[in-house]
Amino acid sequence: MPMFIAERAPLKVDEDHMENSYNNDNSNATSSNLEENVGLLSLSLMKARQLVSWYTLAHNPHMSQVINCSAPTALPLLWVRCDASDAEGTVWLGAEPVKAGKEVTSIIFHIVTCTGPIVDKSSFTSIERLKTTHRDRHPCTAVMTKGYAQYDLLGASVVENTIMESQSNITVDFTWNNVEKILETPPLTSVATLNIQVEPGDMRSPVFQIYKELDFLLVLAQGLKTGETEWPEVLEEKSAVNVVLELIEDLKNQLTVSQHQPKRKESEKLKSDAAAVESTIHSSFAPERGDLDFAEQLWTRMRKSVSSYQDVVDCLTLVIRHLKCKDIQPWIHRGSNSSLSKLIQQSYHSTMPAVSVNGLIAIRMLLEIGLDKLRRDYINYFIGQELTTLNYLDYFVNCTVNLEEQVLRLHKLHHMLELVVSCSAFLNLSHESLFALTQSCSRYYKDNPLDEQHVFQLPIRPTVINAFYENEQPTMWKMEIISGHGQRELKTVWQLNTRPSVDHVTFNTPDLPIDDTTLNSDCEAFYYNTVISCSQVHFA
Repeated sequence: MPMFIAERAPLKVDEDHMENSYNNDNSNATSSNLEENVGLLSLSLMKARQLVSWYTLAHNPHMSQVINCSAPTALPLLWVRCDASDAEGTVWLGAEPVKAGKEVTSIIFHIVTCTGPIVDKSSFTSIERLKTTHRDRHPCTAVMTKGYAQYDLLGASVVENTIMESQSNITVDFTWNNVEKILETPPLTSVATLNIQVEPGDMRSPVFQIYKELDFLLVLAQGLKTGETEWPEVLEEKSAVNVVLELIEDLKNQLTVSQHQPKRKESEKLKSDAAAVESTIHSSFAPERGDLDFAEQLWTRMRKSVSSYQDVVDCLTLVIRHLKCKDIQPWIHRGSNSSLSKLIQQSYHSTMPAVSVNGLIAIRMLLEIGLDKLRRDYINYFIGQELTTLNYLDYFVNCTVNLEEQVLRLHKLHHMLELVVSCSAFLNLSHESLFALTQSCSRYYKDNPLDEQHVFQLPIRPTVINAFYENEQPTMWKMEIISGHGQRELKTVWQLNTRPSVDHVTFNTPDLPIDDTTLNSDCEAFYYNTVISCSQVHFA
């Protein structure tokens, strides 16, 4: 009969490791039926108890002569997967040897049950009853309680009357002592930690348009690396060349318009400023700038209109031809590093060399323009919000490393932006908290590769976010009842989850229609109840 061994808690069992142990133990089997990987088996409670009993006997020094078997050293912690077919819904049985020096002096037995889903909260037991049950199992004079809770602060959002799920997730974990009732809301004295996981490209993000620019930048970088480019969908009805030609004509006519219609220009400027203010109000968390130079405007228009390599070549060739003829003398930001910016600077002094836009030169030139533009966007936001200094950003905006590394570091900086802006927009975190998050992300990404699935943690005072959870229902609520200390410490864990805590048992989930009521925070959640209890047997 197989024995499953793992070295983790029952709710986080390393099932791959357990499966490998099972397969290795049966590698000598000759039956053709065992050649197929049937996965881990769940045993009935009776068979699981037999395994635990044999495991215990193997450690009992007083039984070694009777059963002609004893463990020379403590065996690894044993977890036996159960099928929950008994009345209590047992899903795991565990046995853990306790040693004093090299000798096993006792065994702690663990029982894990899981039932649900439970909709009627009045059916939950009381804390006093749980304490009484714990004392009956472990005679003691005093017990202490410890509470844990997790709330989902982001969850599903509604976009155009549809529920939109994403990998972005912001949860908060609470820990506190002296639990007073089941499903108690964490007190304001709790220790709270935000868990922030943000997936770039989420349509809910205030910086979604900046992400689209980064995405186009990554397309160009991949094309430069492989020679093949998967062009995104065109957002402009006009051809790319016509769009760029309009930009050039606007630049050429700017001076003439200024001379002949100064009042109109001033009026248009006022309207433009008003529009900029309105835009800022509607997207106050996005790092939008009103000081785009010619190269950045070119990037903005080409990003929305090019659909082929030839489009890029034609557009850049058109710009270079007008620069060479001095039809235009556009202004650019000081410190711009793109090849086009350097050509513009040379055109001021009539020292611009002949340039042939061929091969992958066109893709590289456009990529450099995008890098310059996005770097300035990110610097504008982080410095403008006083979340960091230029010295701290130097790693991310360094132009002396190769182009591929520049793109990678900018990608990291964008992920930092998504994290900070999401917490600012959705949680309205204070400057102090956003500053701490920025520093934490910066330190992480200076030493680690890009990981958009990484969960960043931020300690926070409950009073800062209590409005987001105090009337909500937790996704996880847990209480520990603890007695004893050291090797004699014993716990009873009583836990509620909105999802089953085990995946090897099928639960009957009630059919709940997805309509407007399910999006209301006041609707009743149903929970799965997991109980972990233990007992200790000493070898006298």
